[in-house]
Amino acid sequence: MSHGDTPNAAGRARQGRRADYRVFRKLTTRWSDNDVYGHMNNVVHYALFDTAVNGWLIDEKVLDPLHGKNVGLVVETGCRYFAELAFPDAVTAGIRVARLGTSSVRYEVGLFRSDAEEPAAEGHFVHVYVDRLTRRPTPLSDEIRALLQTALAEGSS
Repeated sequence: MSHGDTPNAAGRARQGRRADYRVFRKLTTRWSDNDVYGHMNNVVHYALFDTAVNGWLIDEKVLDPLHGKNVGLVVETGCRYFAELAFPDAVTAGIRVARLGTSSVRYEVGLFRSDAEEPAAEGHFVHVYVDRLTRRPTPLSDEIRALLQTALAEGSS
């Protein structure tokens, strides 16, 4: 069970901390990320989640988005917001794996302003890995499974 599943006294899942995450990636905000209200638009949070996770997988050479046999398709997403982010904030994305299945993985991502201990937003998404051509689920490769296990959240499966 990840920390996001543990309710606080008010019954809402508690906000995480930097120490709850296993992998960290620095991300940059852009001028166009701010909306008319002067903060980062909610859709940008989802783009940062995707950028952090896929950038990590590509850097670790377990994902080839252009030529790989298998690709991860997003089948579920969610986000909770705690504080505003805006350009020109520096953002660090914390990544952990909450669930690891045969062909799927649930990633949880915290977006931290600079070196803050509490995230401004926490989100999750589920990838189902499929054959690029048939779009049918396929078991995770040994290489990706080994990498994902390094990011498993405490008490996760």
